[in-house]
Amino acid sequence: MFVVFVYVHVKPDCIDAFRKESEKNALESRKEPGVIRFDVLQQLDDPTRFVLYEAYRDEDGAKAHKETPHYAQWRDAVAPMMAEPRYSVKYNFCVKIN
Repeated sequence: MFVVFVYVHVKPDCIDAFRKESEKNALESRKEPGVIRFDVLQQLDDPTRFVLYEAYRDEDGAKAHKETPHYAQWRDAVAPMMAEPRYSVKYNFCVKIN
């Protein structure tokens, strides 16, 4: 499994629009064969900060996600909403607990 955390800081007046665009992207992303989980989290003490939790079967699944129309639509729609550039941290799954 390959996991990506995407950290996003949006402008205060863009919170609702970002949530709407991200929900559409997450719903479509969950339909991709390489996606295991795709969640959008909003920080409790600072609602302008979000984390996208993306779990893929492998790195190829993550690469395929970035080639989808819904990802491109999300990327372009939310770009002007950012208070600062988003960034991601990638992880390999190393411990499985049943």
